[in-house]
Amino acid sequence: MKKIINNKVYDTNTAKEVGSYSNGGTWRDFNHIEETLYKKKTGEFFLFGEGGPATRYAEPEGQNSWSGGSRIMPMTYDEAREWAEKNLDADEYEEIFGTIEESDDKIQVAIYVNSAKWEAAKREAQKRGVGISDYIDSLL
Repeated sequence: MKKIINNKVYDTNTAKEVGSYSNGGTWRDFNHIEETLYKKKTGEFFLFGEGGPATRYAEPEGQNSWSGGSRIMPMTYDEAREWAEKNLDADEYEEIFGTIEESDDKIQVAIYVNSAKWEAAKREAQKRGVGISDYIDSLL
């Protein structure tokens, strides 16, 4: 499937499939869902999902009638990481996002930054395939 969203191309044929999830039902099940996480060459993530008429992928068909459908949804790095945390096993997760090192030497801080610079930093972190915290940490 190929879709243009916010002037960006998302194509399941050219992006790399990095993980998938199915709730185990069949296509006769109104609640059946299949989702695949993709990563573009630019480092951006997107989700291609398909589901039955009782899922978030449902599409209206006539009056008070629904059918199954499919959709491409762009995802931020953090959204993709959250999806993978919920739907993939630990090895699959670490293959995509790297090994998780548990450390309690990090602290949480609140800072004010220029919004344009913040967006640029988020884009750069996404390009590098790291979280914004790790990206900023690498700059310090």
